[in-house]
Amino acid sequence: MDKFLNDINDKLDFLNGFLYSYFLVIILIFAGIYFSYITRFVQFRMFVEALKVLVEKKDKYNKYQISPFQALMISTASRVGIGNIAGISAAIVAGGPGALFWMFIMAFLGSASAFAESTLAQVYKTKDRLGFKGGPAYYIKNGLGIKWLGSLFAVILIITYAYGFNGLQSYTMTSAFEIYYDQSGSGVSFQDSLLPFAIGIILMAFSFLLFFSKSHVIGKVSSYVVPFMALTYVTLAFIAIIMNLDEIPQVMRLILDSAFDFKAIFGGFAGSVIVIGIKRGLFSNEAGMGSAPNAAAAAHTSHPVKQGLVQALSVFIDMTICIASGLIVLFSKAYLTKQLAANGEPLTALPLIQAAMREYYGDIGLHFTTVAVVLFAITSLIGNFYYAQANMKFLTKDNKPMLLFKATAVIMVFVGSQMNLKIAWNIADVTMAFMATINIIAILLLSKVVMKVLKDYENQRKAGVNPEFHPESLGIEGTTCWKGR
Repeated sequence: MDKFLNDINDKLDFLNGFLYSYFLVIILIFAGIYFSYITRFVQFRMFVEALKVLVEKKDKYNKYQISPFQALMISTASRVGIGNIAGISAAIVAGGPGALFWMFIMAFLGSASAFAESTLAQVYKTKDRLGFKGGPAYYIKNGLGIKWLGSLFAVILIITYAYGFNGLQSYTMTSAFEIYYDQSGSGVSFQDSLLPFAIGIILMAFSFLLFFSKSHVIGKVSSYVVPFMALTYVTLAFIAIIMNLDEIPQVMRLILDSAFDFKAIFGGFAGSVIVIGIKRGLFSNEAGMGSAPNAAAAAHTSHPVKQGLVQALSVFIDMTICIASGLIVLFSKAYLTKQLAANGEPLTALPLIQAAMREYYGDIGLHFTTVAVVLFAITSLIGNFYYAQANMKFLTKDNKPMLLFKATAVIMVFVGSQMNLKIAWNIADVTMAFMATINIIAILLLSKVVMKVLKDYENQRKAGVNPEFHPESLGIEGTTCWKGR
């Protein structure tokens, strides 16, 4: 069995090396630069506007629809998860401290792509009795007129989020308890014990309750849990930074030296700090992947650009947490001394973060990190399922396939809790690459629509009115929700 898994992992490693070294990296960077340029860096130029949109008084909407803030929290729930905690430390260990720099660059550019894809999701969203629905599958079908490609995207997203990413979230949530088990000294390895099985059953039961609830319930849960945990985690990280103020210049130098070690980079580009930083950055902030637009489309708003700005803001929230995690690791003795785990391997991923937090705050830091991972992973399970469910609605209106999908998604949460971490990361990377490729091509082809909508919004703002969207006046076809406004 181990040989079989190793063979699969080797093949996935090879495919990942090709996708991220010679293809996806290029189109991701190109898309980020392109949308930053044509929108005149809307992600920064209209940052204050995004904050105003987020707190403005909302129009009335029915109880099943979600607010722009709830849409932000659903997308942030998916962005903010193991990629921000375990993923950051894994990237630093694998690629060096410079991976943090390239993750930041990816977020800087990707926020413009996030604006474009979420604006398009609002333009081409549709409506049912429970509110709005939309995303890349919808704007590929209604905007580009290519239904089969929209269906392909929907299938890949479902595989990626309901099965790939949720399995990965479940595994990491389970592994958060390994450090406690190791301290018990039972003599039996964590994976051979009954604890992963028990945790998997609990997660499966919890997922059943959430996955079979209504979409607006998912939005409400995320809107409470995500802000609280994100603010608390960043606050503790900020305190840790204050405790190590004198080491900041040294850490910054360490990051930049690693980021621009061109001899090391070009000596093995596929596994270099740039590729690892971009891969983990994409996994963390999801900008350009085509995931967040599924939540953005569900928001009740008067103009598509409003939700585009809000989703660009979500990338900055994600990146703030990533930087916090990175600095927690780089300031720690556990990283600097290459502390070893119980199995003799160097600490990485979640155990490294837990060890670092324990240095700063004692056992309280360890317990908080465990709770944070569990809650971030739970909200990510919710956000990921929400995305997949939106794409199931695109593929079928029949209730029976939807019930089967929900049931298999619940089962995958249990299966994921028993999975091999390395294979899980690789599977997630491959499916994410295919998803991102389709989405980036689509938003590039629809970039003229993005610019028309952005210009319309800015003109209305200059005129001193609250912008409202009338696609017919802009010559935009294929919309269904905005007629008769």
